Amino acid sequence: MEMEHKTLPNSELELMMILWRAGRPMTRVEIEEQLPKERTWSKTTVLSFLSRLEEKGFVRVEKEGRSNCYIPLVAKRDYLRQESGSILKRLYGSSVKKFVAALYDGDGLSERQIDELKDYLDSL
Repeated sequence: MEMEHKTLPNSELELMMILWRAGRPMTRVEIEEQLPKERTWSKTTVLSFLSRLEEKGFVRVEKEGRSNCYIPLVAKRDYLRQESGSILKRLYGSSVKKFVAALYDGDGLSERQIDELKDYLDSL
């Protein structure tokens, strides 16, 4: 049975995105090096976010020499699937049509994106 995970705050999600992109265990220093230059979190702040991710079951920490390595335990596709379903249900009453209409009405979809969506639906 798949474990239910909570929605991550943006700060923790940003660190998970770095880990998912890397596709390998990373140290805190390696993670910090991947943060945008304008992100000025202290070492303590990053460690705090990583600790929360461990407590929530999103990462496992393994000692490697003198450093801790952070290993994702939740796959990106699983997290995105859960989040997408949650947003769809909470904000649009599980209606894909209402969701797409909200994007379209808000000029959120370009012609190219609409074509992509049509192609995707046709492929199903």
